[in-house]
Amino acid sequence: MTVPAVAPWIATQARQLLAQRGHAWLLAGPSGLGQYGLALALARAWLCEAPTAAGACASCGSCHAIDVRTHADLCVLMPETTMLELGWPLSEKAQSDIDDKKRKASKEIRVDAMRDAVEFSQRTSARGRGKAVLVFPAERMNNVTANALLKTLEEPPGDVKFVLASEAAHQLLPTIRSRCLGHTMLWPDADTSLAWLAEQGISPAVASVMLRAAGGRPEDALMYCRSGLDPQTWVALPKAVARGDVGVFKDWSPAQVVDALHKLCHDLLAVQSGASPRFFAAADLPAGSSISRLTTWSKALAEASRTVEHPFNAGLMLETLVSQAQNALNSRH
Repeated sequence: MTVPAVAPWIATQARQLLAQRGHAWLLAGPSGLGQYGLALALARAWLCEAPTAAGACASCGSCHAIDVRTHADLCVLMPETTMLELGWPLSEKAQSDIDDKKRKASKEIRVDAMRDAVEFSQRTSARGRGKAVLVFPAERMNNVTANALLKTLEEPPGDVKFVLASEAAHQLLPTIRSRCLGHTMLWPDADTSLAWLAEQGISPAVASVMLRAAGGRPEDALMYCRSGLDPQTWVALPKAVARGDVGVFKDWSPAQVVDALHKLCHDLLAVQSGASPRFFAAADLPAGSSISRLTTWSKALAEASRTVEHPFNAGLMLETLVSQAQNALNSRH
């Protein structure tokens, strides 16, 4: 299994955090900045048989065991959907239930998985380098799951370290946040992000558009590229929406549509307020609507985002979203 190189801004943060002491870390920031990558880099270094100040050696038995997802002293707590996306094995029972179609893979961190993690933290280290528990995205714990973790964070076994990675840390219980050493993710500059995207095989022209679409967050930009989002579609999107062209969102999920419209609304409000747009080039934006209409539209999008994961009728929801956008973009009052 080929392990991708750690992004330069992640390597810098890993070195900083490994020089500090603590049994529980909370890595916080918006999506696309590499929380998961940093959390895994820390866990690899903690468990490595020959660690350096820069992190894990990448060649010992411990590092190999993590690479192939079989390390006995690493417990990974994620929603089952995320574990499957990232190549981590589910428990035998969970995999069996999903294979037998008794239930779908969970989008939350299940409380039974958390209880297994608590039991894991109390066991003796198998390889003698201590144990690590990685939780990502930590905000996917419900209150029951979070409270199951809280007691272990309050009274941690001596040889276990925790790293919680979150893209919405404000949603975590205050008691969880207070038990962890906090770290705010660094935001790489555009040149660093573009160079990294080039290393991933993304052409400069595409990388530039996708990095803007992602608001400067490189991992989100890479996700957009790999999902098949056409840069030309993104560039044409604002004026297509102003025309009421539903076709610009062909094959998009409702969540993707709401996200794109939020970004368009943000940029138009920014321009109306005398600021620069963030997600689209200024030349690609339609003529500005009134701030009052844009504010009303922003509130409607916020309301739509609450039900976007379970739309009653996805086609009807799309038509409604585009109609609301068209009305907002073509009103001057």
